[in-house]
Amino acid sequence: MIYDIRHVTTYSYESPVGFARCMLRLEPSTLAGQQLVSHTVDIRPRPASRALRRDFFGIKTESIVIEQPHRHLRIDSRSRVSIARIAPTRDSLSPAWEEVRDGIFQSRGLSAMSPVHYVYESPLVPILPEVTEFARQSFGFGQGVFAGALDLTRRIWTDFKYDPKATDITTPLLEVFERRHGVCQDFAHIMIAGLRGLGLASAYVSGYLRTIPPKGQPRLQGADASHAWVSVWCGAELGWVDFDPTNNLLVAQDHIALAMGRDFSDVSPVDGIIIGARRQKVAVAVDVVVVE
Repeated sequence: MIYDIRHVTTYSYESPVGFARCMLRLEPSTLAGQQLVSHTVDIRPRPASRALRRDFFGIKTESIVIEQPHRHLRIDSRSRVSIARIAPTRDSLSPAWEEVRDGIFQSRGLSAMSPVHYVYESPLVPILPEVTEFARQSFGFGQGVFAGALDLTRRIWTDFKYDPKATDITTPLLEVFERRHGVCQDFAHIMIAGLRGLGLASAYVSGYLRTIPPKGQPRLQGADASHAWVSVWCGAELGWVDFDPTNNLLVAQDHIALAMGRDFSDVSPVDGIIIGARRQKVAVAVDVVVVE
């Protein structure tokens, strides 16, 4: 499956901005089952400087500096990605979660993909007793780690309601858990917190999800959105397996990964600082199209 992806972020400022420094994480990753074919980013107004680097987690990050006064900033990212990802079957066998947990803490590997980096608290994912206990209900004694993660995915999908008006990036994780309302970012953070509370490694994956319109209805341009899901370390044989708690899915052909980190703060598509504006509005439009 080949996809063309367009991700447009537009900032509108109440007063002119004289200086902006932004970090862009908009280039889809090349990883198992996913190959980046092409990628471009058009920025208006044009930056005075642009610099590329890879961070510790392997995310390709572009730093831009805009020095001319502006009231609008438009970042237009376009990518073509080939997906050949095959998800494990739902009855896949895996080691007991206790065995996987113990192996993580005995690991001496320090590469970016080592599970040891994804088992502790991170800026947006605290370890909370209430969330740990919620996750524990999916992990009985000797339960396979894959089966447990799959059950936790289902329970979050069942118990939590998708509500884009309920939260924002500043909403504390405990509040999200208690209200049982939120968006894909919240559900991913909840699942990660529960797994880490049990000593299991889990990472936050940002990306895109192809949406299919109702039968007979035309596909709307810009109707797709950024998405988030969870990658869980399921032992050496299965490795990292991706679960989508928002939709109760194993990640396969319809998901396109952008970046993987400890939580959203590691993979935010656009962040940075500006000088000169008091208020701002942000509009994001994402379009995911299958290339025939």
